[in-house]
Amino acid sequence: MAKAMRLDAIVLAAGASSRFSGGKLLAPWADGVLLDGALGAALASPAQTVTVVWGADPRVPAAAEAFAARAGQPHRLLLVNADRHAEGMAESLKAGVASLAAESAGVFIFLGDMPRVGPDVAPALAKAFTDGAAAAAPTFEGRRGHPVLFGSALYPALLGLSGDRGAASVLADLGDGLILVASLDSGVLFDVDRPQDLGAGPV
Repeated sequence: MAKAMRLDAIVLAAGASSRFSGGKLLAPWADGVLLDGALGAALASPAQTVTVVWGADPRVPAAAEAFAARAGQPHRLLLVNADRHAEGMAESLKAGVASLAAESAGVFIFLGDMPRVGPDVAPALAKAFTDGAAAAAPTFEGRRGHPVLFGSALYPALLGLSGDRGAASVLADLGDGLILVASLDSGVLFDVDRPQDLGAGPV
């Protein structure tokens, strides 16, 4: 990287999966469970730590630990319980951001139900960030996707969110401070909301 700085990653995995009738992140996917996809992408990123924020499903921590162990990366995994997760996505995001080390310069926000993010996405976002972006996000065919990398200057804004609103409002206020990085992979847009979405499978 162009300059020494600490990056971290958060995987949001605290929701109740109501449209999926619960248990979404532990639904079968490839050779494991759905959460493995997002966690694998986070572990492949240039992040020093990967924090899985859990809440509604008490099985998530064990699943995350098992995957990190299989990947040979248990030392990078952290777990945070978002005890106010039922109040909306913002509470889960805030729990993760609040847990970051003081020296964290930026954080990738991965969504636990997006299993197809390719390993090249996060490094490209990191380069945009080190080149001066306040935040960086991937796009596919003109649509903004995930993960998003937020610089630490934006942590106070993220901690000020409330309800079921994600960080889109923070990004909307950045103007040219948000750098969009084109991706050739539709995985930056693909998420699983309902059981039938699992039929798309890994690619």
